[in-house]
Amino acid sequence: MKKKRMIYEGKAKKVYTTEDPNLVIQHFKDDATAFDGKKRGTIVGKGEINNQLSVLLFMTLKEFGIPTHLVKLLGPRDMLVKRLDIVPIEVIVRNIAAGSLSKNLGLPEGTPMKKTVIEFCLKSDELHDPMINRYHIAALGLTSPKRLEKIEEYSLEINKILRKFFKRVNIDLVDFKLEFGLHKGRLLLGDEISPDTCRFWDAKTGHKLDKDRFRRDLGGVEDAYQEVWRRVKGMMPK
Repeated sequence: MKKKRMIYEGKAKKVYTTEDPNLVIQHFKDDATAFDGKKRGTIVGKGEINNQLSVLLFMTLKEFGIPTHLVKLLGPRDMLVKRLDIVPIEVIVRNIAAGSLSKNLGLPEGTPMKKTVIEFCLKSDELHDPMINRYHIAALGLTSPKRLEKIEEYSLEINKILRKFFKRVNIDLVDFKLEFGLHKGRLLLGDEISPDTCRFWDAKTGHKLDKDRFRRDLGGVEDAYQEVWRRVKGMMPK
């Protein structure tokens, strides 16, 4: 399967059509942005890590019955996926207080949540992805109540699976972002799962192993991404 026309370029990926109208190729870049694109840079090698880690995690989720857009790994930076009509809602799943949750609720970073928190945001770069609730989703007609219920169900199950997965390599899954879309009417998990979209902390030291190292100028960004991949790459399903 070869790339044809580029139909989308985002902060971290490019998407290309293929000879099959139902399939596209996601190409992962080393570009890094934060704070709605106000901060820009490069994390050398992250495109390869994010692509291959996402493939590994999508394959893992598939074993537990979670449907994803993954078809197969094409190369170090390229993933063949099913073309989706994206549901314009970002789902944020939180297990430990960090980032905006700490800031908005006055919780010290690192506070374990007594119950998993799910937040919804409107997918809109122009509006800076504002947080929304079920009433907004219904009023704007972003998706049906039944589909939203399924998105929430999948998100909680994905959280359980991934927390156990990363616990095996001494990584705490602090929080993460998910996106879903429709392929021939079926709801699928899309986008990626990587240090760009997750907060990963070393379970013993609390050392950050994700994009926060770039956001907060903590240094060692490339090393953090490589460390996550080093710990998990041997867990690729057969």
